[in-house]
Amino acid sequence: MLGALGIDSVDVLFEDIPAAMRARDLDLPDALTELELAARLSELASRNRVDLDSFLGAGVYHHYIPAAVDQIVSRGEFYTAYTPYQPEISQGTLQTIYEYQSLIAELTGLPVVSASHYDGAAATAEAALMAVRATGRERILASRAIHRQYLDVTRTYLGDATLRLDELPTGPDGVTDLAALETALLSDAGPVAGVILGQPNAFGVLESMTDAAGLAHRAGALFIAVIEPISLAVLSTPGEYGADICAGEGQPLGIAPQYGGPYLGILATTEALMRQIPGRLVGETRDLDGRRAFVMTLRAREQDIRREKAASNICTNQALCALAATTYLATIGPHGLRDVAALGAARARELERALEAVGAPRIHAGSYLNEFCVRVPHAQQVHQALLDRGILAGLPLARWYPDDAQLSDGLLVCATETTTLGQIERFAATLREVMA
Repeated sequence: MLGALGIDSVDVLFEDIPAAMRARDLDLPDALTELELAARLSELASRNRVDLDSFLGAGVYHHYIPAAVDQIVSRGEFYTAYTPYQPEISQGTLQTIYEYQSLIAELTGLPVVSASHYDGAAATAEAALMAVRATGRERILASRAIHRQYLDVTRTYLGDATLRLDELPTGPDGVTDLAALETALLSDAGPVAGVILGQPNAFGVLESMTDAAGLAHRAGALFIAVIEPISLAVLSTPGEYGADICAGEGQPLGIAPQYGGPYLGILATTEALMRQIPGRLVGETRDLDGRRAFVMTLRAREQDIRREKAASNICTNQALCALAATTYLATIGPHGLRDVAALGAARARELERALEAVGAPRIHAGSYLNEFCVRVPHAQQVHQALLDRGILAGLPLARWYPDDAQLSDGLLVCATETTTLGQIERFAATLREVMA
């Protein structure tokens, strides 16, 4: 290869990269035999804690997954399938994507659903870019009560100097300040392309989505809802309260909390914005013999069309995770999904009462579903002490809001249908002991 290139060393290929940015000598250990390597990996794996009573949510949730989900996604024709560019040999994969889109459309109340994205953060960022393209405006307003990682990713996507993201404050009840939203929409900082609110938000609190959507639309902006999909079984859908775009994390739909991924980015929108959605859309048609068939209807990626016309150059189709979500929704059904949401809410009320009884009251007064913030003196130290005793006591909010006096001693805790009354009792009793 060096001879064909007419160079003496591979280092020549990197001369244009500043020396400070080049990889240093890596401090790698000596090679191991296969037997030694297997033992080393087992040793590392043994450090993982699988015996914790977990009350952690914060964007990733532990739900019961029917056995059918793993059985179906593990089938070779799905597990090893590649991108379905050729419909003649990809009808199974295309149909599962079509079914996913149909189920998410029913769940969100929005008719157009992307074939999926990397995760909830990427989907939220893509929603913001959709609003910019559709309106020709360059400013996004987002509640500070959006998941912090979602905001960070969106801010990175909007990194162009002409685009900006401004955060909206929340009130003492944990709800986005709609008066501040109205002021920001009418300010001289520039017209707003889109307004982003979460339902439930990052504090677990329920927002006034209909009112926020009305304010956004009166200012000519699009309204973007960041949702948790299980909650849509009992809450109003984005379509019902007038959202133009809906983004969210599909992990609760049959995907295990597996070390940060792979997960599933949900993105849905109205027919008016169909041409702005990134990724792929699969549609149903008929073949030459009149049989039901599936085909890639819209592909707005730079792989498929001219780059300058692409809706996104950074997106994907998480087909296997989308299949897991499809199988989960089909298996558990609409009544089962409502049961999951309702039981999680009931367990959360039990958790709230138990924690308040031992001196950890809720921080926000706003309504919530199954996740909420509690005030705990020296929250980070208490969190570690509980972890040492086998209890993962949610998320210390100082990690996300280090300069917020109201939240610096707060824990964001969560309950789902898998949370037991015994776990709640142990959490409360151990918290009482640690705080004593």
